[in-house]
Amino acid sequence: MNIDQALALIHRGTEQVTPESALIDKLKKDRPLVVKLGADPTAPDIHLGHTVILNKLRQFQDLGHKVVFLIGDFTGKIGDPSGKNTTRPPLTTEQVLANAETYQQQVFKILDPSKTEIVFNSHWLSQLGAEGMLKLSACQTVARMLEREDFKKRFAEQQSIGIHEFIYPLLQGYDSVELKADIELGGTDQTFNLLMGRELQKQHAMEPQVVITMPLLVGLDGIKKMSKSAANYIGITESPDEMFGKLMSISDNLMWNYFELLSFRSMDEIEQFKRDIDTGRNPKEIKVLLAKEIVARFHSDEEANNAESMFNQRFAAKVLPDNLDAIEMQHGLTISQVLKHAGLTSSTSEALRLIRQGAVKIDGIKVDNPSMDLPVGENIFQVGKRRIAKIRMR
Repeated sequence: MNIDQALALIHRGTEQVTPESALIDKLKKDRPLVVKLGADPTAPDIHLGHTVILNKLRQFQDLGHKVVFLIGDFTGKIGDPSGKNTTRPPLTTEQVLANAETYQQQVFKILDPSKTEIVFNSHWLSQLGAEGMLKLSACQTVARMLEREDFKKRFAEQQSIGIHEFIYPLLQGYDSVELKADIELGGTDQTFNLLMGRELQKQHAMEPQVVITMPLLVGLDGIKKMSKSAANYIGITESPDEMFGKLMSISDNLMWNYFELLSFRSMDEIEQFKRDIDTGRNPKEIKVLLAKEIVARFHSDEEANNAESMFNQRFAAKVLPDNLDAIEMQHGLTISQVLKHAGLTSSTSEALRLIRQGAVKIDGIKVDNPSMDLPVGENIFQVGKRRIAKIRMR
């Protein structure tokens, strides 16, 4: 690829590149660039939200560059304060190492092992000692740290901030010094930490890294970012049937965000899908293509086809009674209102109670969030085993 083609590929789905001019200069270098991603192993599994950045790393590999996947076994015991309004509980060494093992196994479902180096930041951070930590801490001021939005908010609300939380961005930045990173990737919630790497590299008389931030993938509820703590995630090791069903449960609007951030299809093809729907094609047909692509990536084409067949059998042939007419409803209603208006529950309070009990499903997927963004189009709503309605949200 030439520079313009490489830039177009890199920019797809990204939130911001800082600075753009430096990225162009680095791409002109006659050597592979060192592209860094750090991940603290705070949970045992990788979900699709993590793969947004992993997919971008794979694109850099396809362009001929070297990826360094850094496992924060040292920083993971501190806990990244990004986006948190309270101090994270510390993890034990045993928890971190166990989670790190699964990370190493799972990232190669996306990354090319021959172009990936896995490193652990304990190798150098454990060697800093008290004197090294003091020198590192002297690189920034308390005032600079309080410019960070989450720290500023906690300070204003008189919520405690641990000294170790101030040190965390410095440690992440120091990782970039050790690795001589040319580029570092992270989510938008990581911006402060990523820019710290640029500052520390400058102080060490190094050419500062380019920072590329990626948007946070919205979870299945259509509201919060995908995470295990919000129970709105799709793990990349989940079964084909479970993965397929969850992807089919997302709203039609959210589907386009998933296409842009998770699919390997061209943007021209995705834009054509949008035009197809505008001219009458059923959005579900497009969503099936997305679900099959993702399932095939982490399993196989055959298992993706089987998952589609199982989905159709379970939620069409076996669930739908004969001659079930669609009920038209306006998009924007809450799920409890929809269930009441469809006659599936006697009241919204009963609907909320049944959702909490796990008795409500949409297209066979259990609903656990009463505030979820309901999918546009025709879907099967089920309460218990016998109360079923086909509802068309418009």
